[in-house]
Amino acid sequence: MNFSGVRVLCVGDVILDRFIYGDVARISPEAPVPVLRLRETRTMLGGAGNVVHNIARLGGEAVLLGLIGADDSGAHLTGLIERIPGLTSACVTSRLRPTIAKTRYIAAGQQVVRADEESSLKVAPEEDAALLAALEGAIAGAKAVILSDYGKGVLSAAVIARAIALAHERRIPVLVDPKSEDFAAYRGATCITPNLRELAAAARLPVKTEAEVIAACRAVMADAQSEAILATRSEKGMLLVEADGGVHSVPARAREVFDVSGAGDTVIAVLALAHASGLSLAQAMRVSNAAAGVVVSKSGTATVELAELLHELDDAGENGARSPVRSDAEAGAVVERWKQQGLVVGFTNGCFDILHAGHVSLLAAARSKCDRLVVGINSDASVSRLKGATRPINRLEHRCAVMAAIKYVDCVTSFDEDTPLRLITHLVPDVLFKGADYRAEDVVGGDVVRRAGGRVLLLDLVPGQSTTGIINRVRLT
Repeated sequence: MNFSGVRVLCVGDVILDRFIYGDVARISPEAPVPVLRLRETRTMLGGAGNVVHNIARLGGEAVLLGLIGADDSGAHLTGLIERIPGLTSACVTSRLRPTIAKTRYIAAGQQVVRADEESSLKVAPEEDAALLAALEGAIAGAKAVILSDYGKGVLSAAVIARAIALAHERRIPVLVDPKSEDFAAYRGATCITPNLRELAAAARLPVKTEAEVIAACRAVMADAQSEAILATRSEKGMLLVEADGGVHSVPARAREVFDVSGAGDTVIAVLALAHASGLSLAQAMRVSNAAAGVVVSKSGTATVELAELLHELDDAGENGARSPVRSDAEAGAVVERWKQQGLVVGFTNGCFDILHAGHVSLLAAARSKCDRLVVGINSDASVSRLKGATRPINRLEHRCAVMAAIKYVDCVTSFDEDTPLRLITHLVPDVLFKGADYRAEDVVGGDVVRRAGGRVLLLDLVPGQSTTGIINRVRLT
């Protein structure tokens, strides 16, 4: 997949996103509010800016058209745009309103408060005229147009109509991330991408079941006279309804949702890139779904890179869902990719013949101390040598399937030896986990991990929980 040379114009509300991190140690004596001791500030492109940032990071060419105030935030936002390769600004500077900025104060991984800077006034006629004039030059060479509507005023009726008309003249698609509850405002768009809340409000119909979502999509599609509606459904994935009657769905990809900020921006950015590259909307939906699975596992207003997207697509099963069960070679490649991304990789192992509460507790504790957790499982022959001829109770494929369903586990693989030493030497995890019934110096593979700069951590066990105990109790009944 190559997005090089694919030029996309994005018209919409540009936002400066600030994330201010600090620590809370006490309550203010002046009021019952926490005192935040500041330690770090991060700024990034938000709103339509995040859309074009995603396009540029994926190797495409992006043109951004919106309003920026003649203020410090506007200057800072302009500087961010200029530092991103592949991104061109066609933004209009206005002296009538401030640059939209959202400042989030965060402590212990939680947002404490958000402060917004923006004008509540409608876009003035002279601002609208400047945007319309800029459209003519900004669309040159574009293979797709995105309308990123955050409801802040840039996408007036005149701007929307002109952008769609110019796109039709050039026979290029228009994709809309909507804010208006009246989808007729986007009449003539190729595809509109509401979430379920937006879809329900626009259609004035329930969206609890798949059949209801399809009906709502068809209702708003008629209002918008669009070719398709793509409904994003959070943990339920995406559903595409096309004017020709086609219905396509794909399950959600994310194993762990860390932050959904900007996920919709990533979806429409990748959808536009992929569709402009020649993929059908249904094919482009699957690519954008994979991208969303990557970005929600990151913190803040994040973007996805092409290498991450390709790896995510490589991980797909036949139904588009990802299976964490891997061969030795596959597990090694996955671990290497995670390390290249700066993630801390943990490893633990066992027979896991009958999964019980003690196992789940250990896995949860291990996952809380690393970014990705790999579990090595003894093969059937290995279990028989260690536990006796009557074991295992469950075959390896079944034990792997159950382990793969545990939300704390990111990768499952197996080994045929009596110990996981060869596998640990192959993977070289950053952290090696075992139960507290071991001594650190006796943990197999511990020396391999420590020599590579890693750690061995012993985790508390749940008293009275063991597979052998469960088997013995069953035999007594």
